[in-house]
Amino acid sequence: MTAESKPNIYLLIYSLSYLLTYLLTHSLTHSLIHSLTHSLTHSLTHSLTHSLTHSLTHSFTHSLTHSLTHSLTHSFTHSHTHSLTHSLIHSLTHSFTHSLTHSLIHSLIHSLTHSLTPWSRILFEKLTGSRLVKKFPAFYGSRIFVTPSTSAHHLSLS
Repeated sequence: MTAESKPNIYLLIYSLSYLLTYLLTHSLTHSLIHSLTHSLTHSLTHSLTHSLTHSLTHSFTHSLTHSLTHSLTHSFTHSHTHSLTHSLIHSLTHSFTHSLTHSLIHSLIHSLTHSLTPWSRILFEKLTGSRLVKKFPAFYGSRIFVTPSTSAHHLSLS
């Protein structure tokens, strides 16, 4: 080897070392960056997607369940309370009115029957067109009672 070729060999070795170091460093850096970027992107995307999906699903499910339960319970309670109150008031009013009317009419007829003199009883019958009964027999209100009293009423009008 000549003195001139020695520096060329050093230059060649230096150049090859530099080139190999650069290529290895560059390719290793590129490869690691690509690999890490891909891994991190994939894992973060998966993690965020999973976590967001889970939390949103849980949140929506909870709020929908809560609001539907509240709204259905409220409307069901309101409508049934209103309906039951209305039915109960109607039924009690009807029963009370019917009972009171029946009781008052019965008492009035009974008092009139026992308090009127024969002359005022005849006058009352002529004015009202109905016949007063002194005592209310057990068959009062039955078909047996209604037919003769209706017939008697028609006879007194003629």
